[in-house]
Amino acid sequence: MIDIKTIASSSAGNCYLISDGKTSLLLEAGVRVSRLRQSVNLSTLAGCLCSHGHKDHSKAVPDLIKAAVDCYMSAGTAGEIGATGHRVHLIKAGEQVKIGTWTVVPFDTIHDAAEPFGFLLASGDDKLLFATDTAYIRNRFKGLSNIMIECNYNDDVLASNVQGGAVSLQQKKRLLFSHMGLAQTLEFLRETDRSRLREVWLLHASSGNSDVAEMRRQVQGAVGVPVYICDE
Repeated sequence: MIDIKTIASSSAGNCYLISDGKTSLLLEAGVRVSRLRQSVNLSTLAGCLCSHGHKDHSKAVPDLIKAAVDCYMSAGTAGEIGATGHRVHLIKAGEQVKIGTWTVVPFDTIHDAAEPFGFLLASGDDKLLFATDTAYIRNRFKGLSNIMIECNYNDDVLASNVQGGAVSLQQKKRLLFSHMGLAQTLEFLRETDRSRLREVWLLHASSGNSDVAEMRRQVQGAVGVPVYICDE
C-alpha cells in the first residue's frame, strides 16, 4: 500500500511525501528546507522528484542537494534551477529509472516552464500517477491504484473573479494554458482505467479561484473512490 502525506499544496509551495513501506520519496520541494525538516528526516529519503523549476515546486532543491539527497529532474528543470553536482540525476521522458523499491517513468506535461514532467511510479502491484501544473495530460494509463492530480480552479469561480476584477484577463489566460481546472481533471479521470483505483488526491487548488467542496463532490461522483483535497 502506498502512503501519501501532504507537506504543502498551494501556489505558495508544493511538497508531498510518499512511501511504499520500504522507500520514501519527496514529490516536489517547493518549501523552505527548514519546513521540510519539521515533517521528514531527510536522511530517510531515497530521493526527490521535481516536476519543474518554478520556485513553488523547487525552492528546497539546492538545500536538499547540500543535505546529500538525490534529486531527479529533467535537464530543462536543472538548468532553470541551476542545479548541479553528483546528487542531480537528469532523467528523460519515457525512460525508466529505479529509486529504491520504486520504478519511475517521467512523462511530458504542458506548462510555462523548461521541460516539465509528470511521473508514473510503481512499486509491487501499486501504481501512482503524479501530475501537476499542466494544461492537460496527453498520456493515458492503465492499472493505477493512486492518482495525485492537479485541480487548480473551478470555471465558474474563475469567471466570477474575472468579471469582478479580482483576476485579470492575462492571469486567466495563463491559468487556462498552464493549469488543469476541474473540467480538465474530470475529463482525464473519466477517460482513465479505474478498475484498480483506490484513491484520488486533488493537488494545487487555487486559494481564490477554487471551490474545493464542489471539486471533491464532482470528482467523487466521477470516480467512486475516496477523494482527498491536498490543502496548505
